[in-house]
Amino acid sequence: MDKIKMSTPLVEMDGDEMTRILWQLIKDELLFPFIELNTEYYDLGLEHRNETNDQVTVDSAEATKKYGVAVKCATITPNAARMTEYNLKEMWKSPNGTIRAMLDGTVFRAPIVVKGIEPCVRNWKKPITIARHAYGDVYKNVEMKIPAAGKCELVYTAEDGTETREVIHNFTGSGVIQGQHNIDASIESFARSCFTYALDTNQDLWFATKDTISKKYDHNFKDIFQEIFEKEFEGKFKEAGITYFYTLIDDAVARVMKAEGGFIWACKNYDGDVMSDMVSSAFGSLAMMTSVLVSPQGYYEYEAAHGTVQRHYYKHLKGEETSTNSVATIFAWTGALRKRGELDNNQKLSDFADKLEKACVQTIEEGKMTKDLALITTLENPTVLNSEGFIKAIRETLEKML
Repeated sequence: MDKIKMSTPLVEMDGDEMTRILWQLIKDELLFPFIELNTEYYDLGLEHRNETNDQVTVDSAEATKKYGVAVKCATITPNAARMTEYNLKEMWKSPNGTIRAMLDGTVFRAPIVVKGIEPCVRNWKKPITIARHAYGDVYKNVEMKIPAAGKCELVYTAEDGTETREVIHNFTGSGVIQGQHNIDASIESFARSCFTYALDTNQDLWFATKDTISKKYDHNFKDIFQEIFEKEFEGKFKEAGITYFYTLIDDAVARVMKAEGGFIWACKNYDGDVMSDMVSSAFGSLAMMTSVLVSPQGYYEYEAAHGTVQRHYYKHLKGEETSTNSVATIFAWTGALRKRGELDNNQKLSDFADKLEKACVQTIEEGKMTKDLALITTLENPTVLNSEGFIKAIRETLEKML
C-alpha cells in the first residue's frame, strides 16, 4: 500500500530514558512503514535541554503555536540526584510545566479501557476523565530556604507604588518557604475548557479544590467557575441533561471511589497530576491513559501521562530484557495524527490513527501484553511480551487490519 502523506508537520518532542527507546521503536515499527511522517523535531532529552539552557523547550512550545498540533515523549524533571547524574548547569523546570504555561488551556486525561483489564475499584464501569489545569501553582513556584530566625511576608506593589503586605510566618529558626500564583485569565480558560469538553462529550462535570482552608486562593477558582457556569453554560448543561457541581477535594476523592465513572473531574494543577496517576493505576496501568493539552487558541499537545520509566531504562542499559508498556505513548502519537488529519482534512491519516488504536486494544484483548498488564489481567494464560515484542505484535495486528 502507498504510504499516507502529511501536508503539515507535527511538532515532535523527543524525551528521556526508556520512553525515548520506545519512541524510536514506535516510529520504526508502527509509523514509518505506513506514513510519510512529517514532523518538526525537538530534542527535549535532559542532556539537550541542559546544552541549550532549556531554550529547546521554549522553541518546541512556540512551534506548537505555529503548527497547532504536537506530540511529546515523557521527560525528566530533574531533582538533586539528577543534577549530579547528568552534570546539569541548574535544576531545570518541568518541561511540561513550561509548555503548559506557554500554551495555557487544560490537560484532559482518560483511561484506555480494555477487556480483561478490570479496574481495581470494582464499581468503576466507565472511564473517569481528569481535567487538569495547566498553569501555575506549584509548577511555577518560587522557593527559598530560610537559614535562621526572621520574618517572611507576601508583598504586592501596585503600579502606583502602594504596597499591601501579609505576614506569612515569623521564623524562630531555619525552615523553607514557597510562593505560588495563578492568574484569573488562565483560570477562566480552564473553566471554559472544562464546560465545553463536558458538553462535547456529554458528561457531568465535577470541580474540587480546598476553599475551606485556602479561603482566597482556592476560593478564587471556585468563584470563577461558578460565575462562568451561570453566565455562559447553565442553560446549555440543562438542555444537554448534564450537571456541574463543586465540592471539596477530600469529598470528591470519597465520592469518586463509590462512583461508577463516566464523568469529568476537574482539578487544579497538582491535584490533577496526582489524581490522574491514581485513576490510571486503578484502571490498570499508568501506561493506559491518554493525555492531551487543549488550549483556548486551538493548540493541541498529546503526551503519555506517565514518566520516563527510569528503572526499566537502567535495566536496558545493562542489556537486560524489559517489558515496558508503550500503549500511552502510542496513543499520544495516534491522538496527534488524528487531530492533524482533522485539521488538514486528511481522512486517511485520521483513519490510520483509529486503526492503530484498535490494533493496540485488540492485541491486548487477544492475550498478548506487557508484564504490568499480565499481572492484573483476568484473561487466562496471557502471553507476556518484552518491550519490542509487544510493539511488533501490535504491528502484526495492524497489518491485518490494513
